[in-house]
Amino acid sequence: MKIVVANNAGFCFGVKQAMNQTIDAIDKDQNEKIYTYGPLIHNHQVIHKLESMGVYAIEDIKRAQHKTLIIRSHGVALNFYDSTHEYDIELIDATCPFVRKVQKIAKEYYDKGYDVIIVGNPKHPEVIGINGWCNNQAYIVETLEDVSKLESLNKICVVAQTTITQGLWNDVVEKLEKKSATLKTFNTICTATIERQKSCAQVSKMVDAMIVIGGYHSSNTQKLVQISKKYCKNTYHIETAEELPIEKIKKFDKIGVTAGASTPDWIIKEAINKMSNTENNDMMSLMEEYEKSFKVLRRGDILKGTVILVTDKEIMVNVGYKSDGIVPKNEITNDALVNPRELVKEGDEIEVYIVSTDDGEGNLLLSKKRVDARKDWEELKESQEKNNVISVKVLEVVKGGVIAGYKEIRGFIPASQLSTSYVEDMKSFIGKELYVRVIEFDQRKKKIVFSRKVVMEEENQIKRRMLWENISKDKIIEGQVRRIVDFGAFVDLGGIDGLIHISDLSWGRIKHPTEVVKVGQQVKVIVLDFDKEKERISLGMKQITKEPWDTVEERYHIGDIVEGKVLKLVDFGAFVEVETGIDGLVHISQICDRHIAKPSEEIHVGQKVNVKILDVNKENKRMSLSIKEAIEDANEPNLEEINKYESTTIGEILGSKE
Repeated sequence: MKIVVANNAGFCFGVKQAMNQTIDAIDKDQNEKIYTYGPLIHNHQVIHKLESMGVYAIEDIKRAQHKTLIIRSHGVALNFYDSTHEYDIELIDATCPFVRKVQKIAKEYYDKGYDVIIVGNPKHPEVIGINGWCNNQAYIVETLEDVSKLESLNKICVVAQTTITQGLWNDVVEKLEKKSATLKTFNTICTATIERQKSCAQVSKMVDAMIVIGGYHSSNTQKLVQISKKYCKNTYHIETAEELPIEKIKKFDKIGVTAGASTPDWIIKEAINKMSNTENNDMMSLMEEYEKSFKVLRRGDILKGTVILVTDKEIMVNVGYKSDGIVPKNEITNDALVNPRELVKEGDEIEVYIVSTDDGEGNLLLSKKRVDARKDWEELKESQEKNNVISVKVLEVVKGGVIAGYKEIRGFIPASQLSTSYVEDMKSFIGKELYVRVIEFDQRKKKIVFSRKVVMEEENQIKRRMLWENISKDKIIEGQVRRIVDFGAFVDLGGIDGLIHISDLSWGRIKHPTEVVKVGQQVKVIVLDFDKEKERISLGMKQITKEPWDTVEERYHIGDIVEGKVLKLVDFGAFVEVETGIDGLVHISQICDRHIAKPSEEIHVGQKVNVKILDVNKENKRMSLSIKEAIEDANEPNLEEINKYESTTIGEILGSKE
């Protein structure tokens, strides 16, 4: 006789979590009674064992007054939590995360005005609890006939009891599509349940008889029985090893074994042990088969698993072990800003590293980032060997440089390797993606050093070569202002800096280059001259536009009065700018109608004044101006008004007064 044990048999994550929390509560209050709201799990043997340890199932919460009460993995109605406060109950909520997800969906869509439909057994505590999250107004359907009885509804949200079969879910959803124009479907069957059912079906197809171990009142165990009978007519549902039909199964060559989510390991082992005592079995080989089915895991092992739940803080993974594994957020990725939901989704297959087979609460502790890191180290080693350029993200500033991440590997970029020029504020790089090369690599010491500078230097060499190949006088190019000095501004043209002398920045008079440009500004410049051997380039900015004096006669005429700004005062007068690049002289005698010793008695630098144009000399770029005559013209009487009053008679004036 050969025994085949299905994968994922026995305790699921939710039951395992509930059992662990219960054991912890027993250890904490060894002399106090502890209560569970209803049987913790659907397994009489486990319930009896818990009772011997001081844990009792109750249906009336009043009995738990001033005591500890555990909510089982099936969950409860929302208003139940309020009731516990009334009786001063210390509550331990062991609701399965999958069930909690269904409860939240039901509440969310009920609050949005949807009719909620739960596919499941109306008498099952999980379904009763879910219904309690939508004011007990949900429609509960267990069969297709129940769906047929439903009236057409406006908006439907449909969820599933976590332990129903995939086939029932598919059939119900297909029929519900005809009941509403708006149908929101949430397949909330537990992934572990689906995997257990798939495994059960696979084993059932390949054996002569099937043994299903689990409570007679366990919903998920009953589903396994249904699936087994579909593919294997010789299916036997038992709760304990004593119920094994030994005489009937002796004749079979191959026997399959599976167990419900509420069946502990020791009951499964007892059943296998009893079957091993039949005349055609070898006990050791059978127990080896069983142990193989649950895998012997060790710290450092890497294995594949299926994601069964993702939250903001962790990933739950089924790795075919007797308990599911947890990947906490700090073992998912080094990037604290990344949400686990952005990386994986339920049903994804991922590789994980075993950190511990027991995290202190009976859970398998796993790491995703450690597996990823191994691959990343291999990629970095290859990058160094091939001298490839890679992309990294700056994570934080540390003494002497910054920490940058390549996927799950943290490396160091010294301040001297951040840029080809001095970096004043390294914090400005945080969050930025940089192209770098690996310049130091030691996997054994977990040390890696990146350089952005070498990449920039290589890029600049290419840019310089291309620049010298294409440069010519009078060519207009774009660049970035890199540095400003008193005598001008240096512009980066792509690996080479050119100088704009202060006199070539503007047609107007300026005291400092910062009046025209600033560091980091993108500017258009014209090449005035260059020396390839000395790598010097002279640039101009003002030359891109026409010199104002070339068209001065088109805009300014003798006798015009215009506004200007006093630029400079000298002993013999003042220079006034009428537009950028054009200024004229107001002789001291033309400043006012009285004698003054110096211009500052009447005007000051920066003052805006009206001036009258006395003369324009385009060739010599000179303009004569007068403030005095501009004022006189403004104060000169209006001849038209005077003439109007001169023609008015005394009678007209007297008439207007009347």
